Amino acid sequence: MKRDFLHITDFNTEEIWETLNLAKEVKAKLKNREDYKPFKNQTLAMIFAKPSARTRISFETGFFLLGGHALYLGPNDIQIGKREAIKDIAQVISRYNDMIMARLFDHAHILELAEYATVPVINGLTDYNHPVQIMADILTIWEHRGHLDDLKIVYVGDGNNVAHSWFRLAARLPFHFVCAFPEGFKPDPDTVNLAKDAGLSRVEISHYPKTAVNGADIVYTDVWASMGQ
Repeated sequence: MKRDFLHITDFNTEEIWETLNLAKEVKAKLKNREDYKPFKNQTLAMIFAKPSARTRISFETGFFLLGGHALYLGPNDIQIGKREAIKDIAQVISRYNDMIMARLFDHAHILELAEYATVPVINGLTDYNHPVQIMADILTIWEHRGHLDDLKIVYVGDGNNVAHSWFRLAARLPFHFVCAFPEGFKPDPDTVNLAKDAGLSRVEISHYPKTAVNGADIVYTDVWASMGQ
């Protein structure tokens, strides 16, 4: 059965820890130049409706180092939801590739892509959330602190897609999460409630960054207004 990664909450707590532990092992193997090629003879189709240098570099380089080939499909190659139906794109790409990573605008587009694709789909970013970014960030925090115990993370910025993924992580891993955002730029209320209702983390919202960061182990900053606003 194929597994997609569209939201952090698509994985349970155990699966998230398994992923983080595997990521540490893979980083060590690559650093030691070990011959580790789990994706040998496999291809990853990368759909970039919203271009990003860092996302392309990390996915394309990483997939190559693990033995596979990553195919870049930019805005001029696939105008997803415009020139061709998403259902058709999903089915065609699935016939030629083993995985799909998509960096899109409309979150509904990645949900539809995953619905019709017969291969796993990874959410490289949508306007709603950014799960791969937060998985990389919590891995970095774990590596630098050595543990995630008694952790207070304060997000300061627009209540955007990055903030939504932090809330979803708070529904899977226990930590103290504070989201400090300006009036008029609040995160999605249902996503905030999802994190609170999970009862795993202490979740707070604030409009006062100076007080919010008191006692923080990690201050995660963003701009007040997201790209394009």
